[in-house]
Amino acid sequence: QVQLVESGGGLVQAGGSLRLSCAASGRAFSMYSMAWFRQAPGKEREFVAAIGASGLLQHYADSVKGRFTISRNNAKNTVDLEMNSLKPEDTAVYYCSSRTDLGVPTRPESYDYWGQGTQVTVSS
Repeated sequence: QVQLVESGGGLVQAGGSLRLSCAASGRAFSMYSMAWFRQAPGKEREFVAAIGASGLLQHYADSVKGRFTISRNNAKNTVDLEMNSLKPEDTAVYYCSSRTDLGVPTRPESYDYWGQGTQVTVSS
């Protein structure tokens, strides 16, 4: 069983930055691929970024490429999402997720564990 707890959300003006963090429990964190998804009101949950177990493999949604950076610290069981040049359309609840298999897929159903989410609001 894996428990994921997100932190770092908040309110920021357009053009600003936020750093989200996800703390994971469980002894096999370094074997899991991790990802961030987001869900805006009235919309489906969408892929943001993913990172493989070693951190070398990364994948980003086109909408955040060049602005967001995913990273992980396997010694601390954490995965972070650095978000720069934020836009109002980035407003959503952001979820951390993990999967017990290889690869960095983009579909939510490919992930096994989810956090409760953290709200990010970008004002114009």
